[in-house]
Amino acid sequence: MRIARFTAAAALPAALALAACGGPESGGSGESDASSSGAFPVTVADARGDVTLDAEPERIVSLSPTATEMLFAVGAGDQVVAADEYSNYPEEAPTTDLSGFTPNVEAVTDEDPDLVILARDAEDSADQLEKVGVDVLVLEAATGFQDTYDQLRLLGEATGHADEGDAEAERVQGEIEDIVADTREAVGDTELGVYHEVDDAMYSATSDTFIGQVYSELGLDNIADRAEGAAEAGGYPQLSPEFVVEENPDLVFLAYPGGDAVDDLEERPAFDTVTAVENGDVVQLDEDVSSRWGPRVVDLVQSVSDAVIAAQED
Repeated sequence: MRIARFTAAAALPAALALAACGGPESGGSGESDASSSGAFPVTVADARGDVTLDAEPERIVSLSPTATEMLFAVGAGDQVVAADEYSNYPEEAPTTDLSGFTPNVEAVTDEDPDLVILARDAEDSADQLEKVGVDVLVLEAATGFQDTYDQLRLLGEATGHADEGDAEAERVQGEIEDIVADTREAVGDTELGVYHEVDDAMYSATSDTFIGQVYSELGLDNIADRAEGAAEAGGYPQLSPEFVVEENPDLVFLAYPGGDAVDDLEERPAFDTVTAVENGDVVQLDEDVSSRWGPRVVDLVQSVSDAVIAAQED
């Protein structure tokens, strides 16, 4: 039962946000009136406001790959009866052909859920589901590490696994903080420039985005922050080849699939003069890991850290 709502900030550009399948900038507070696992009713704050769940959910449908990973990480995997078509991790996730982008309410209710997790981009389906008696949580796309920690706790509380949610959030936070500290110690005062490429159309990501925070926490200078129109682009400006070459980043990260993606970038006109290309510091990230903010964000931070330390030694 929903007991309050608020108006959220503007969402990320649709095409980019959908790739992450997520949804408030705060990520949901994760606050609850339950002090331990299994205490119901429980009230949590999602992207739209406070939601009260009267009983522990037994049949959860997750329509967000990030939420699916989090649910399994906090011990609620056995309660997940169906997940969207892009929920490909962990291996035991019950992936279906359900769409997380444009949910078919009838198909979702055929799973007989008592809780549905939606990304913010699919929020329009929430009212329809609630009208037929299904509880819904809407999660915003994360813009920082704190959102990951908050959403882990929120989903732990909402599913009867508050203690596990707390423990997982603390584990992820602790491991990230250790990686950041080790990286900064290894790099020292060196400030390396970084260019993150979302796709081969040269959309990038500024420090106002989740992936941008990964770079800033590791002490990198993000060239997209200086791009014309970056603020108006919601943190995802489209850069020109000339701009990238002029900024001359020390590191380039590609966040899209393609066996020839690195070679294709290196063959762009004048890119052979870019320091990252000259030194072989063009890194192709795992597309899923780099676009989600669940527990595997630790793997993402470690991958970036490894590349930073290697580039610093060039």
